[in-house]
Amino acid sequence: MGLSILGIFHTIIGVVAIGAALTGFIKYGKINLGTVSGKIYFYLTIITSLTSLGISKHGGLNAGHAFSVFIVLLVAEAYFLYSKRPASNRARYFENFCLSFSFFLSLVPTVNETFTRVPVGHPLAKNIGDPAIGNTLLVLLVLFVAGSVYQFKKQQKENKKVA
Repeated sequence: MGLSILGIFHTIIGVVAIGAALTGFIKYGKINLGTVSGKIYFYLTIITSLTSLGISKHGGLNAGHAFSVFIVLLVAEAYFLYSKRPASNRARYFENFCLSFSFFLSLVPTVNETFTRVPVGHPLAKNIGDPAIGNTLLVLLVLFVAGSVYQFKKQQKENKKVA
């Protein structure tokens, strides 16, 4: 697979962050920064995004690096809303969206890298243009949109209970 030490560290931390996000989605319907899984997702996503800036399979900056910077901005905004606007029902919508969108964006390079490397010797995809990658990302986009609608409706119900 040809991963550097940084690449191995980045991959392990990233897999744990994805696991924490999935745990949050299953338990709470969202990535909840007030829970252990939400905190794990937050911190490990920042570490994963920052370590990705030191990795490049093709040399130089690429779209994955831009995704990483944007992901850091999204989780930082979500944390700001969570910590500085705890009483704002409206802020919860944006917080949920930022975290879910950061998760979706994390999956884009994850799918690309995984499909072009695994299984070793006979990867699922030859390159980023492979239909297997495109179709998988399309399914993930549909899930992201459906999940965002679900979170919006769930947050509406929570906000009505509080009001």
